[in-house]
Amino acid sequence: MRVGIGYDSHAFAPGGKGRKLILGGVEIPHDKILAGHSDADVVAHALTDALLGAAGLGDIGRLFPSGDPRFKNADSIKLLSEAFLKVVEAGFTFSYADVTVIAEQPKLAPHVERMEERLAEALMCPPSHVSVKGKTNDGMGWIGQGQGIAAIAVATLAEPAAPRMSGGLTGLP
Repeated sequence: MRVGIGYDSHAFAPGGKGRKLILGGVEIPHDKILAGHSDADVVAHALTDALLGAAGLGDIGRLFPSGDPRFKNADSIKLLSEAFLKVVEAGFTFSYADVTVIAEQPKLAPHVERMEERLAEALMCPPSHVSVKGKTNDGMGWIGQGQGIAAIAVATLAEPAAPRMSGGLTGLP
């Protein structure tokens, strides 16, 4: 079994300009958006890093550099799907993901089930294999002051089966 941990955070920016606040692939009604090169979905970004880390495939920045114009305003659920395919190509099997979103506002409870569904779609698994929780920072720090949102994710993967050697346990013919 492999375990990966991912983290992402983005500051709030004024809403408008056609962008929306997206968390876990779900549009969340709010007067602000998250600043970022892509759609700034901290949930999808943290989970992408957790998956890539568990598979030993680096991080989201290596796969989708923020300086690359191809990823300007990119849909982070699509990026998560692409990263997941790299994990599968490397021979791993997805087991479970757990994500904690830290934000004072907006309230996430009404959106958690849909976030789990969207993330599960990207990971080609049932929603029961993805957990999303919302927490506040109780007014502390930049998150507690309403300046942005952060997310922490853990993903577990089953390792590829080791090749069998002939000759029993020693590997000798």
